[in-house]
Amino acid sequence: MAGYTTYIDLIYPLIKDKNIINTTMTKEINRVEEAIDVALSGKSCAIVSSGDPGIYAMAGLAFEICKKKNIKITPSSSGERAVNEKSTITVEVIPGIPALCAGASLLGAPLSHDFAAISLSDLLTPWEIIEKRIEAAASADFVIVLYNPKSKRRTRQLETTQKIILKYRDKTTPVGIVVSAMRKDEMVTVVSLEELHKADVNMQTIVFIGNSKSFKYLDFMVTPRGYERKYSGDIT
Repeated sequence: MAGYTTYIDLIYPLIKDKNIINTTMTKEINRVEEAIDVALSGKSCAIVSSGDPGIYAMAGLAFEICKKKNIKITPSSSGERAVNEKSTITVEVIPGIPALCAGASLLGAPLSHDFAAISLSDLLTPWEIIEKRIEAAASADFVIVLYNPKSKRRTRQLETTQKIILKYRDKTTPVGIVVSAMRKDEMVTVVSLEELHKADVNMQTIVFIGNSKSFKYLDFMVTPRGYERKYSGDIT
């Protein structure tokens, strides 16, 4: 079992009898390489990620490392076994519930129409590219889901994002803020776009910025799909 320390702690009661590889933030390559080495030795090793392993998580890195080291991969669905074959492993990516789905369910239905997910962390992506993506998504009227909106080191990116989007969206556009979705410290609020810079957010927060049709109803955030317009106002 390999994973980021925080995620290992969350599931520790379930895995306490397993051999555990855990590392801190920025040590992702180390722990994935260790997990692959375990697999190459003929043992099974699970790499634990939060949400879905293929969304801002470790599945992609595992494939990258295998490609770089020329390690042959067989999918679990093929029935072909990699055991006892040198430099060959079987990889299975098990789907999970990404934070944007968990957060959306708590807000109501903010993702009922087209949306774009953007991480504001510039550790792996230059900020100039992130800004271009924000601009493109805002101008195309996507609902925008923000991952990693703010950390102790990164404090300006969220406000910069807000200013970019305000060029294309009304200041009253609803913004859903979900902290620690489905965990014990969970918090869910809806604010206006003009108030976003005042919101208390951190690395455990997912931010949902509505499109031009999104609205707040009671304590919920909703983005219409367009059924009422399509069927001439049949909703009565």
